[in-house]
Amino acid sequence: MNFTFTQDQLDFQDAIASMLRSEVTADTVRSRWATTAGVDERFLSQVHELGLNSMLVPEALGGLGLGVTDFILLAEACGEVALPEPVVESVMVSTPLLVDILDQGLGNADIQKVVDGVLAGDLRVSLGHAINPCINYADSADWFLVSEGDGIYLVPKEAISLKARKSVDPSRRLFSVSFDPRDHVRVADGDVGARLQRSTLNRGALANAAQLVGLSRGMLDQSVRYTTDREQFGRAIGANQAVKHLLADVAVQVEYAKPVVYRAAYTVGVSPNRADFAVSHAKSAAARAALMASRHCTQVHGAMGYTWECDLQIWTKRAWALAREWGDEGFHNNRIHEWLLRKDALLGPEFTFGRGSITDLEKAG
Repeated sequence: MNFTFTQDQLDFQDAIASMLRSEVTADTVRSRWATTAGVDERFLSQVHELGLNSMLVPEALGGLGLGVTDFILLAEACGEVALPEPVVESVMVSTPLLVDILDQGLGNADIQKVVDGVLAGDLRVSLGHAINPCINYADSADWFLVSEGDGIYLVPKEAISLKARKSVDPSRRLFSVSFDPRDHVRVADGDVGARLQRSTLNRGALANAAQLVGLSRGMLDQSVRYTTDREQFGRAIGANQAVKHLLADVAVQVEYAKPVVYRAAYTVGVSPNRADFAVSHAKSAAARAALMASRHCTQVHGAMGYTWECDLQIWTKRAWALAREWGDEGFHNNRIHEWLLRKDALLGPEFTFGRGSITDLEKAG
């Protein structure tokens, strides 16, 4: 079997990555910090016109009907430029949850209206999960998907109370939310609600893992350029073996994390509710690579790497934030341990991408 990305997928990644590099720079990110909303509305309109908002929505609902593996490279590209807007979270997490609720015949009259609004680019949905105490860009959302116990609620912004919270990353606009969990806004509960929340956790952690890989590549590229241009004692500091080793270690960790993230994307596409082991492996590996990149790349920049003026801080602070969102390394390592200790764990190279490793468990469950 051939598990490499298709040429169409790679070409789409190149096109989106090119657009992101021209539209999202360190200067434009800093300019967002000075605005009230913290977003670039023109950029978000461009994203919608490119079809990103509808990529993972089935054709029957008016979307493009593509899969997670089609979007995972684009999520990396968003991380590589440290995109402030929660585009990846919207495409990979909140919109698929809306689709799942519709597919299972759940929800209320508002579900279809919200899905149509997202596809039209008229509505924005923010998602809250028990594992994350705060919601990013909640102040710019029109609707909220929030959980309480096993229940999931679709709540309009008028019925949500927001309290601003401070983040280590200036690009993140965090808010804690409160609402009245009444029956008329509940769209799922019980075992179904719990399964949907599990799927949402896996999609959220995968979205962060992909962005963390992109952030690592972004930090590495900046550091390679800096150590090539910066001279000391008549030669580039990148010529020093100690500097080379620091950056080589980062490059190795990134290359180890990438296939793990791609495998998790495949697994989530097959069965997001049964993807705990693959997603946790991906999040742990990607977070480890990004945190190493933030340390080593800051170190090779020298004292200026710790300053506000250095663009690198935009990427390092995002890595610190995303490494803990949707579960930190300890949480995901514990899920990996639980999987390895299961009697029915299907381990070995023959199950790396085989659908049997997922579908057999579905039948057994």
